[in-house]
Amino acid sequence: MKVEFDEKGKIFTEVVAKDEVFSELQTTTHIIRGYVHVRKNDRMTDEVNRDERFLAITSATICNPDGSTRYTTDFLVVNRNHIIWLMPIDEKVDASGKDESSS
Repeated sequence: MKVEFDEKGKIFTEVVAKDEVFSELQTTTHIIRGYVHVRKNDRMTDEVNRDERFLAITSATICNPDGSTRYTTDFLVVNRNHIIWLMPIDEKVDASGKDESSS
């Protein structure tokens, strides 16, 4: 990443354009729904496999295993080592093959 400084020491960095992907992920203890931010022209797996320790999620809802809401927050970071699975909500299909995103 390119970093520049002005004469007063202010830091300027390049802005990285990202798409918001509404997703659901399972951690070792909770289910989280919210927006994962994926760099333009990258796949969700590219974002998950980055070297950064944490994955940022916005407009997050943290749910207990029974589906009840435990917390909501505008911003959350999740340790990537605790993610069991992650999927975009628009591709969510129930066990019968029915698309749940249209219900």
